[in-house]
Amino acid sequence: MLENLVHYFNHIPSLHRTLILAGGISFFWLLEGIIPLFRFRYNKWKHALVNIFFTLTTAVVNFLFAVLIVKTSDWATAHHFGILYLATMPLWLTLLLGLLLLDLIGAYWIHYIEHKIKWMWKFHMVHHADTHVDTTTANRHHPGESVFRAVFTLLAVFVCGAPVWLVMVYQSMSALLSQFNHANIRFPRTLNRVLNWVIVSPDMHKVHHHYVRPQTDSNYGNIFSIWDHLFGTYNNTAVDGLHYGLDVLDEKRDEELSYQMGLPFNQKIKTDY
Repeated sequence: MLENLVHYFNHIPSLHRTLILAGGISFFWLLEGIIPLFRFRYNKWKHALVNIFFTLTTAVVNFLFAVLIVKTSDWATAHHFGILYLATMPLWLTLLLGLLLLDLIGAYWIHYIEHKIKWMWKFHMVHHADTHVDTTTANRHHPGESVFRAVFTLLAVFVCGAPVWLVMVYQSMSALLSQFNHANIRFPRTLNRVLNWVIVSPDMHKVHHHYVRPQTDSNYGNIFSIWDHLFGTYNNTAVDGLHYGLDVLDEKRDEELSYQMGLPFNQKIKTDY
């Protein structure tokens, strides 16, 4: 079973990766219409087009880094370099440990850092600027932030010594789980509490999109929630009273591309970071 998984992701066609991304967005988009968390009064298609623009810029950045990531992975595999080669382990443990490490370095750490370094935060503000968080928000990243995240993905692959198949599994899971935990869907609270011990649930991540601290500076996880529990960044604020966006931004301009692209360079925007 696992050997088949390794074989598939070692040779996964680009078309399949695109279908995973598009299929996830389509599925959660439909689910949002059936069990919405908030009944937004907005033009869903106009909102989606803005976020799809940022999805495309993210895809371009990831494509440019893809060769470096694959070459790094191949080099680490050929030289048995990285944490995954410190001991002989079964395939299932390589998969689990690899996913955890890639998520820690390539997602949690860079996300945490973006909230602590002012000039990086100003790029990340574009993601938080969305006042109608839904599944399309998952890939709403300024191109500059996409570069930060790609660099940390590269670092994670190097430190872990992750083989290509593991990188592809992680990136596929990352895309789907991000779409899932951004989706505007109402989840049973009991199920959310159970999921929150292992993976980032929709309610858990929505707290991160609240417009003020301390909620904004919490729940940094992407796939696994254990990093927030372990490092003390978990916040379980009830979702019913959440307000999306940022208190230092003009909420009426969250769908204005020129304004959003210029956020990192706009000196009029105040930030405490």
